[in-house]
Amino acid sequence: MPVSTPPRRPVRHTEGFSTTLLRSHPDRPARTFLPADYQPKYAYPLVVVFHDSGADEDAAARLAPLLSRRNYVVACPRGPVNLGPGTAGRRGFAWPAAADTAYLATLWSHAREKYHIHPQRLYLVGVGDGAAAAYRFAAGSHGAVAGVAALNAEVPAATRCARGLRLFVGHGEGNPAVPVAAARRASRELARAGAAVRFESYPAADRVHEDMLRDVNRWIMGTVNAGPDWLATGG
Repeated sequence: MPVSTPPRRPVRHTEGFSTTLLRSHPDRPARTFLPADYQPKYAYPLVVVFHDSGADEDAAARLAPLLSRRNYVVACPRGPVNLGPGTAGRRGFAWPAAADTAYLATLWSHAREKYHIHPQRLYLVGVGDGAAAAYRFAAGSHGAVAGVAALNAEVPAATRCARGLRLFVGHGEGNPAVPVAAARRASRELARAGAAVRFESYPAADRVHEDMLRDVNRWIMGTVNAGPDWLATGG
């Protein structure tokens, strides 16, 4: 008698964190957060969180459930520059001066293969120095990135690449490294260069204030709920 093969059951993804290992970059694991009650038929936005210099993918991943437990698949990559052990003995990483295009494009492709990701809803969130890496990737993505959020960061200088880019800038009023006035001024310059910028300040120093993440969530969902016409026209 022929051997019958039982039908394969679909993979049931569950909420929580997992580690993503890319064969092309085995030394740079990423942390992925899957939303509660993941629905495989719904095309989720993908949010990529870039950690600050001296941190790692785990530090970025801790922000994912604070951003939203239901709205997004979140990927947290590791910067390629190894800074060695910090004061707590844990290794820290940083981002290069050039865009980390190959690694991030591979991470995006992996997420789209494994989960149901909307191809026009890729959002980047950069913390501190991670914001510059997010901005560089968005500027070279030829419109593939729907928006960038820069939190407690030195806002990138306005260039021709800023035209049409959607930016959320959240900044602590007491940030000792980057004064809030400098972040506000840079945001105005980006707006004059053609970016669609929303600037918000918060009663904090250089930590990611929980209200920043609340507002980033609302900002992203506002673009998602606006539908495809907003994505095509810039809102």
